[in-house]
Formats: sequence, structure tokens, C-alpha cells
Amino acid sequence: MSAPDGSPVGTERSIGQLFASATTELSALVHDEIALAKAQLKQDVKRGATSGGAFTLAGVLLVFSLPMLNFALAYGIRTWSHWNLAICFLLSFAANVLVAVVLALIGVVFAKKAKKGRGPQKVAASVKQTAGVLQKAKPHPRPELPQDRGPEAVEAVARSSS
Repeated sequence: MSAPDGSPVGTERSIGQLFASATTELSALVHDEIALAKAQLKQDVKRGATSGGAFTLAGVLLVFSLPMLNFALAYGIRTWSHWNLAICFLLSFAANVLVAVVLALIGVVFAKKAKKGRGPQKVAASVKQTAGVLQKAKPHPRPELPQDRGPEAVEAVARSSS
């Protein structure tokens, strides 16, 4: 078993190795957070496209279906009810407007969901929080050296670990 930098577990690592390991992990964290921001942005764009598509469909339906649907519906109402033909055409138009309003409401719902999606803002807040934690991080306290060691032994250890 080994540590992320390849050194065996249980051996003491130098400050340089620890710093390199921390830098690598921080870099990986930043890359992962950027990937998360991209994924959330894609989701927001997809919701926006769905909203735009629903609005477009509502408009196209209203424009292209009015003449044909109005005639068919008006003559159908006239056949069933024997009402005046003008009233039948008004009812036919009202039915088309009702369908367009329902499609527009669906578009509004998706537009609100796309607007609420704050993916990049969430990631930016997470990055700021991570940076705040790293700024406040303090090094792990080292145990005191025993009194029986002299300065020569300390220098020898310092030279061997560098």
C-alpha cells in the first residue's frame, strides 16, 4: 500500500512531498469543480432550450392551426348544436387560444426552473469556501524534540530529509 505520491505508507514524507501532494490534490479539486460548473451550466441551457421550444411550439400552433381548426371546430359545433355559425367560430377560436395559453404556461414553468438553476454560482461559492478553509488551515503541530538530543543530531536529520 502506498500514499497518493507513491511513497510507502507509514514512512515520514518530507515537507516538499507533502506540499506537492497538497498541490496535486488542490489542482484536482479545482478541475473537478470546473467540470461540475460545466455540467450544471449544460443543465441550465437544456432547461432554457426546453422553455424556448415550448414557447415556439405555442406560437407555431396558434398561427398554423387557427384557420383549419377554426373551420373544423366551428362546423362541428354547428352540426351538434345548430347555433349561429358566427358563435361556433368564436368558440373554435377560444379553444385554440386555450391550448396556446396552456403551452405558454408550460414554457413559463420551464423558464423559471432555468432561471432558478444557479449551477455556476453554487460552484463559485464552493470554490470560495474551499479557499477560505485552505487559508485558515494551520500546519499540524510537531512533537517536541527530546532534551537529550543535541544540535548536531538535529542538523543530521535535517540534511538527510532534504
